[in-house]
Amino acid sequence: MYHSKITGVGHYVPENVVTNHDLEQLMDTSDAWIQERSGIQERRFYRPHEKGSTAKMAFHASKMAMERAGVTAADLDAIVFATLSSDYYFPGSGVLLQDMLGMDTKPAIDIRAQCSGFLYSLSVADQFIRSGMYKRILVVGSETQNIALDLTTRGRAIGVLFGDGAGAAVLEQHNEPGKGILSTHLHSEGKHAEILCLREPGTGNDTIIYEGMHENHDAINPQMDGRFVFKNAVRRMPEVVMEALTYNNLTLNDLDMLLPHQANLRISQMVQKLLRLPDEKIYNNIQKYGNTTAATIPILMSELWEQNRIKPGQLYALTAFGSGFTWASALIRW
Repeated sequence: MYHSKITGVGHYVPENVVTNHDLEQLMDTSDAWIQERSGIQERRFYRPHEKGSTAKMAFHASKMAMERAGVTAADLDAIVFATLSSDYYFPGSGVLLQDMLGMDTKPAIDIRAQCSGFLYSLSVADQFIRSGMYKRILVVGSETQNIALDLTTRGRAIGVLFGDGAGAAVLEQHNEPGKGILSTHLHSEGKHAEILCLREPGTGNDTIIYEGMHENHDAINPQMDGRFVFKNAVRRMPEVVMEALTYNNLTLNDLDMLLPHQANLRISQMVQKLLRLPDEKIYNNIQKYGNTTAATIPILMSELWEQNRIKPGQLYALTAFGSGFTWASALIRW
């Protein structure tokens, strides 16, 4: 039976740093208010004049991951690309990245599972490799979110939370049992779709674009019931981590590190508390980047790689919760 393992990770974040103090100039907020509610101190925003930003950031992250894995574009069999902020309404950004990398006619698959997008994509790629269909797949999460944010007092509850960035991982076939991606676990609950969503552009009004749509603030800006999202996230993330451990006949004591999606530092801290994990077994970077949605988990892995904190034989749990609702986990023996 085939298995898959991650052989290289990479990430890219824009150079443009936007601090909480910068946002104080745009809205009625404060550094203390933002940090108390989210733990965020700064985030990165792609500059508006740089076109094609989601695919371009993915390209930079992918090149880093490929270099670390020791592979070239010619070695890749496919791309699985997660984003909620594609460069175009259609096509998805996967084909744009495929062309930038010069991958000839290799397939590019786009996944829309928002904050769970990278784990959904990792699961899809893992199943392709387990089936024997492909041997080496590039898995990407990339987001340009600042252009959809209302950076005024009216939109501050959401506007202060998100940032831009990209992360990537090279997944390769191997035949060592008990190593690599042990399992992935995916869930969704669509009855809560409108709790966290961006309504337009879409076909809910029988047309994608209509006269006056940009005057409809509630339709063209992200909407979120933060308390309800928090309540569900702190329930589902520990639940799906335990699902992965139980499936593999492992316990929390076997876990070396948890890499949770970075939506809110208070969510990560509550998940840590519920799982009774010490500080050294969880990694957070939301302070620097905000919520980078599908890019979050590969950015976490790439930073740990750079810090030489990923060791062979260690057990990592990855988990995410987001719009949809969607949530997921992956268990990896490095």
